[in-house]
Amino acid sequence: MSAAGLSIVVMLFACGGGSTTGADAVSSADATTNSSTASTIATTPAPAIPTIPPSATSAASGGAFTLSSTALVEGGNYATEFTCDGAKSTPPLSWANAPANTKAFVLLMTTQPTSTSTKWNWVLYNIPATATGLAGNSVGVGTLGGADDGAGTAYAPPCSQGPGAKTYTFSLYALSAMPTLSNVASANTGSVVTAAIASLKLGTATLNVTATRAGATVSSSVAATNCAFIQSSIVNYGASVSVDCTATDYGKIASQGLASHPMMNGIVASNLQTPLAQNFLGANAWKIPLTPAIAASTTAVLDGPIGMAINGVPIFNPCKQGGCAAGPGGGDTKVLGELDVCNGHAGRADDYHYHAAPVCLMADQSASYWNTHPIGWALDGFAIFGYNNPDGTTATRDAICGGNTVTVPNAPAGYSYHVTDASPYVLSCLRGTPSPDLTNQAAKYIPLRKPPVTPFAVSGMTLSTSAADGYQVLQFTSAITFNSTATGTDNYSNAPGSYRIRYKALAGADLAAALALSANTGKTACWNFQFTNTAGASTQPSVSYCR
Repeated sequence: MSAAGLSIVVMLFACGGGSTTGADAVSSADATTNSSTASTIATTPAPAIPTIPPSATSAASGGAFTLSSTALVEGGNYATEFTCDGAKSTPPLSWANAPANTKAFVLLMTTQPTSTSTKWNWVLYNIPATATGLAGNSVGVGTLGGADDGAGTAYAPPCSQGPGAKTYTFSLYALSAMPTLSNVASANTGSVVTAAIASLKLGTATLNVTATRAGATVSSSVAATNCAFIQSSIVNYGASVSVDCTATDYGKIASQGLASHPMMNGIVASNLQTPLAQNFLGANAWKIPLTPAIAASTTAVLDGPIGMAINGVPIFNPCKQGGCAAGPGGGDTKVLGELDVCNGHAGRADDYHYHAAPVCLMADQSASYWNTHPIGWALDGFAIFGYNNPDGTTATRDAICGGNTVTVPNAPAGYSYHVTDASPYVLSCLRGTPSPDLTNQAAKYIPLRKPPVTPFAVSGMTLSTSAADGYQVLQFTSAITFNSTATGTDNYSNAPGSYRIRYKALAGADLAAALALSANTGKTACWNFQFTNTAGASTQPSVSYCR
C-alpha cells in the first residue's frame, strides 16, 4: 500500500511534541489500523464450475480481454498467502485488451460450495477505466461491496471447512457505464452488483484457481501449538484478522487495524485525526514469536505498539510519544482524556489503537472468559489476559513488567500479562525476547498529517457513517476558538461550536482523477475530507489526500 495522506490536517491534533522518529512518531495520536490448527492449501482436481460468458474481443487492439496474476495461474492452486491460513491479503491481478468504450470495471470473486449455491468472496466495483490491474494488498482502488462469510465490506479469503477442492473464480467485467448502486457499501452484495451490471457488460475476463485445506505446516511442535493458540484466539474476528502459521519462528497477525465496535466516541481531548484502514497485511503483518521465553533482561516499550489485540487492532503503552513524562496527567493518554470509551483513539497515521484494556472488545464475552482466553498477544509472544487468573482471583502483577508466571490455558507457559485499570494498564515492559517488529514499527505506518501540536478540549465526540452518502462523520464540540489547516501553510479559524469532519475513500472516476495528478504518482488510494459545522456550512475547503 502507497504512502497516504488523508485527513484534514488540523493544527490541533497530536498528543506530544518532540522528535518525529519511532513508531508513535508516525502512528500515534499520542503525539498527536477459524482454524485452531495451522493449515495449508493443496492442489487437487477442480470440480465442475458454472458456465462463464466468453471473453469479449477488444475493438481497440483486436486481442482477447484477459485477466491474469503473477501469483496465481489458471487451474493452479490458490497460494496460502491469500487464504485465511496465510496473510489474508488480496492477490495481484492484471488485465489487458479491455473492450473499446469501457467506462469502468467490476471484479467479483466467487466459489460454489454446492451445485446450487454461490458464495461471494470479493466484491469490488467502481474500478476506474484507466486501471490495468490491482497490486497485491490493494487498498483504495474501487469500492468494496458486501462479501460473504461475515467479511462485510472486505475480502473474504478462501477458508473452506468442507472436504475436497474448491474452485475460486475471479470475473472481471468491462462496463459501458458506472453501475447505479446503494451509497451503503455493505448493501452492495455480489448478487446486487451482478444485477446492476447485467445491461452494462461489454466483456468478461476470468481466472479460476483451486484450493483444498490440508494439514499442519509448522514443523516445530511447540511452535505449532503456540501458533494454534493465536489462531484459536482470533476465531470470532476471522473477517477482520488472520494468522499465518507457515513459519516456525513467528506467527504473523494480519489485519487492517480497525475495530468492529464503535470508535472515537467519548474522547474529550482530541487531535482531530480519524481511523483509517492500515496495511498490516502480507509483509507488514505483525510477527509474534512462537517460542517465547523469559529473557535475561527486559525490553522497554516507551513508544508505539506493544502487541496486537485479537481483533487485529494494535495495543500501545499508556503514554504519549516519548513516554510518560512529568506534568499534568503525566503523559498518560487515558488520564488526559484522549481515549474513547473503548480505550482507543486514532494516531498520527490515522491508525486506530488501544492504550489500555480493550473493554469494548472484552464486552463480547463474559468477564470470566478472559481469565483463560487471550485478549491479545504481546510482541514477545506471551499472551495478554483479562483482569483475573484462571481461578477467578485478581491477577497478581509483578514489579518487573506487570505480569505473572501462573500457567493459563490457551497460551504459552512461562509468563502472561493481565490488564488492570491502573497504569500501565497492560504491561510496562516486555519480559521475553521481543519480535523484530518492536524496532520496525515505523515502517508499518504511513503518516498522513503535518507535525502535530497539543490536543485541545472537545466534548460530544462521536464517529458514525452517513446513511445518505457513506461518508464517515467525526462530530465534536469545541468551547474555544481553534485553528485548522489543510496543507500546513494555510490556516482557518473556527469559532466555538459544533463541527464535523467528513471523510470517504475515493473510487471510480474521482479516484482516477486524483491519481492522475503528478503529486500522486505511484499512489493507489485517496480520500476526500470535508470540514463543516453541524449546519452543513464548510469551514475550510474540501481536500483530498492520497497514498
